[in-house]
Amino acid sequence: MIRRFIPTLYQAGQRFFLLTLMVALLPLSAQATDIFKIGIMQAQKGAAAKLRPLETYLNTHGVQVRFIPTASYTEAAEKFAAGEMDGMFSGSGVAGTMIIKKVAYPVLRPVDKAGISTYWAVVIAPKGAPPFDGTADYFKGKKVAFCALASSGEFFFRQVPGASKAAAETLIASSHQAAIDMVRDGKADVAIVKNRVWDGLTGKYPSLTQVGSDSGQNPNNALIISKKTDPEFVKSLVRILLPLEKDTRAGGMALKNEMGLSGYAITSVADFNHTLKLLGRAGVTPDFDFHF
Repeated sequence: MIRRFIPTLYQAGQRFFLLTLMVALLPLSAQATDIFKIGIMQAQKGAAAKLRPLETYLNTHGVQVRFIPTASYTEAAEKFAAGEMDGMFSGSGVAGTMIIKKVAYPVLRPVDKAGISTYWAVVIAPKGAPPFDGTADYFKGKKVAFCALASSGEFFFRQVPGASKAAAETLIASSHQAAIDMVRDGKADVAIVKNRVWDGLTGKYPSLTQVGSDSGQNPNNALIISKKTDPEFVKSLVRILLPLEKDTRAGGMALKNEMGLSGYAITSVADFNHTLKLLGRAGVTPDFDFHF
């Protein structure tokens, strides 16, 4: 005769309790496999490659990364609104615009090895040029170079009342350094660029100087999240990335070294206070279509 073991209700309850306890004690990476859909701009060469170290780190914590290519920021906003994209690392100008459009919100921003996580606009001109006085008259008759949709570029320029009409010409640069090159090469009279870029390149441009700057700071490369993304997943993502600063394991150290990070900092809409005011003055509204 084959004897069957039928556990009592008490024994079954014990087993269920132990199983639940074991799952609760497992590290976050072992509980489930989530998919994090990160938006990247198709026009930004190597965008996915730059995030590979982060992808590897998240994979080890049970989060699979799927890169969602977008052809424009308008398309990115639509994908945020439709829930087709969970998050995107972006400059404060684009991130702030997504906040104004009410399709995304910020959660984290990277902190570099020097502990810096913000930036601001600076105005660059040939040595001997007058200081920037904050008015449109400064740009009168001048060719002004900057990056499109940047808080330290186009948005800063356009938030100055009357600047667009005063300037002789506006030149869209492919990068902040390209804008500086335009001034050096005589193609532009003034460049508006990111202070962190200028600070790192000052020695290479002996004929140029900083003649002005923004009075406030913007969060650098913040991670913004779609309002359609599961809040519980967002919490788990923050629990993975926030302790990175103290993570001395091989994976954590590799991520920090390869991406030049010391860790991540909690970021909220309040951190965009200066940025949102700047964007408002520049004319950004919920209906803004990412071009002027």
